[in-house]
Amino acid sequence: MQTKLNSNTPMPSFVIADKCDGCKAEDKTACQYICPNDLMLLDKETNKAFNQAPEMCWECYNCVKICPTQAVEVRGYADFMPMGGVVQPLRSSDTIMWSVKFRNGKIKRFKFPIRTIPEGSSSPDAEMLTGTRDIKSPLLRTEPESLDTSELKSL
Repeated sequence: MQTKLNSNTPMPSFVIADKCDGCKAEDKTACQYICPNDLMLLDKETNKAFNQAPEMCWECYNCVKICPTQAVEVRGYADFMPMGGVVQPLRSSDTIMWSVKFRNGKIKRFKFPIRTIPEGSSSPDAEMLTGTRDIKSPLLRTEPESLDTSELKSL
């Protein structure tokens, strides 16, 4: 059952029903798969996705970026996107084109490469080792080098 919304309900991400095809009635929609907060659901009766708890949305844009039919949008806050501005990404296999439509109709586009690495191949240390395995050490990942010193003072 879809949540009834009124003008006081926060609505960061929402699905444009006319554009949504429920990812062709697969078991799980793309937006369901990608949402880090498990907010997106598929209404089996209408075969449309929807955000079950808009007030819990993190506005991460994952659902917007992954939607194959561009049916998911994020309604920005007035200070960021005043009165009707829209931000819409368009994914290709190696880039994302962000289109920003301002309320006066002007459109700006920004193209960025997609960073893809094989699943499970990322390094938690990000090659910024501290030189010690002691988790109680005062050394942080990039210190003392990032502090432009050769050593950290100890108490």
